[in-house]
Amino acid sequence: MTDVASRRDVDERPAITERVVTLTVNGRPHTLRLDTRVTLLDALRDRLGLVGTKKGCDQGACGACTVHLDGRRVLACLTLAAQAEGRAITTIEGVSGADGQHPVQQAFMEHDGFQCGFCTPGQIMSAVALMAEGRAGSDAEIREFMSGNLCRCGAYPNIVAAIREAASQGGHDAGL
Repeated sequence: MTDVASRRDVDERPAITERVVTLTVNGRPHTLRLDTRVTLLDALRDRLGLVGTKKGCDQGACGACTVHLDGRRVLACLTLAAQAEGRAITTIEGVSGADGQHPVQQAFMEHDGFQCGFCTPGQIMSAVALMAEGRAGSDAEIREFMSGNLCRCGAYPNIVAAIREAASQGGHDAGL
C-alpha cells in the first residue's frame, strides 16, 4: 500500500525559481539573485539593507511600506521585486535631495507629524506622491488621499498640517 499523504506532500511543494533581477533604487543599480516570490519590501530590507521602508501588516492595509515606483506610490509588500526591474524605485532613504531634507520631512518635524515614528517613512512617501499628483488642495483632500496610511498613535491632525505646509511652500516640486 502506498502512502498517499507522503506522495501528495512531495508533489505539492512548489519549485523554487530564482532569477537575476536588477533593481534601480535611489538612482543606484543593484543586481540580485532572488526567488521570484520575493516582495520588493523584503528585497529592500533583507537584501539591500534599506530598513527605512517598514514592514507593518505585510498585507497592504497599513501603508508603512510605501515606496515610489517610477514616481507613483506603491505598497512594497504587495509588489514582487521582479515587477520592479527596469523601473526607478525611490525609498525614504532616497527622497531627500543633496541639499538636505525633503520639504515634507522638514514639515513633519516642525508639526510633530510623528510620535512613535514607525509609520512615518510610509506617511512621508505618500505625502510626497500626493503633492506631486496635485492632491493637496484641502485638508479633506489630504485626508482622503492619505487614508491608506495608518498611524497607530493618531498623529493625523499633525500629519495633515505638515502636508498642508509643505504643499503651500512648493514642496510638490521636489522629490519625484
